[in-house]
Amino acid sequence: MLNKRYLPSITALQCFEAVTRHLSFTRAAEELNLTQSAVSKQVAQLEELLQHLLFRRVRRRLQMTPAGDLYLVEVRKILTQVEMSTHYLRSYGGETEVLRVSTPSTFGARWLVPRLKGWRLRHPSIHLDLCNEQEADDLLQGRSDLAFYFGQGARPGTECLKLFGEELVPVCAPDSLPAKPLTDPTQLADLVLLQNASRPQAWHDWFDSQGYHTEHSYHGPRFETFYMCIRAAQVGCGVALLPRFLVEEELADGKLVIAWQHAMPSSDAYYLAYPEHSAEVPKVRVFVKWMLEQIDSPDISQI
Repeated sequence: MLNKRYLPSITALQCFEAVTRHLSFTRAAEELNLTQSAVSKQVAQLEELLQHLLFRRVRRRLQMTPAGDLYLVEVRKILTQVEMSTHYLRSYGGETEVLRVSTPSTFGARWLVPRLKGWRLRHPSIHLDLCNEQEADDLLQGRSDLAFYFGQGARPGTECLKLFGEELVPVCAPDSLPAKPLTDPTQLADLVLLQNASRPQAWHDWFDSQGYHTEHSYHGPRFETFYMCIRAAQVGCGVALLPRFLVEEELADGKLVIAWQHAMPSSDAYYLAYPEHSAEVPKVRVFVKWMLEQIDSPDISQI
């Protein structure tokens, strides 16, 4: 349990932060519509609580101490979060529910977001709050209401609905391909194999699925997300092994081409999960139904 004796007031933090910007108690007081003595008193009480001086006077000018510099970083985080939380709550009406949905970033941008068009019109009282996929236990810890993820369809304590699988294809910029046609897929290694941090085994498995092997399958620059791989391939950094559905737009526009005609189905799939205890929560049910409508799933009758 937090010890309230060591919790400074928001006013004290605001006074401290304003003084750090102006290096003047008088100007900080004018900004905050307080008296100079009130600001000075708040900072003094803060220093007493912290047991560190936050400011010192040098040649009649105010300067921050090392402790003040260190504390300022944390105080600004706190004040920013308080402000964001306040705006966040003010943006909703009294009847609005928030539905927190986590998703892998590239999947969210490329597949999920286009399928949310019209959601607000049908469900005006349910505000979607989308965030990048975090930890696997976010659902059970209450940090998300639903989660899209790629993997196996089994997570303890959750209901997992399979959405669809994927196939991986090697893509690159058109001018990255050599003038002479490739005779076997291992020649792709000459173009530089772009690696995705979440699929370190992907290139090895892709070559192996065709009966080929190259010592370069794990070599190449590594990127955190598929989106980074897409951009790297587009600008000619090399060839990326990507889910076809994530690059349909680039392939159709000719910004990317398939470097070797072999698609490898993934053993895993994309799922939508939610806690077992949330199965009957109305906002969860309507979102699941909406998603199944978007992929025209026969499982929609079960929702």
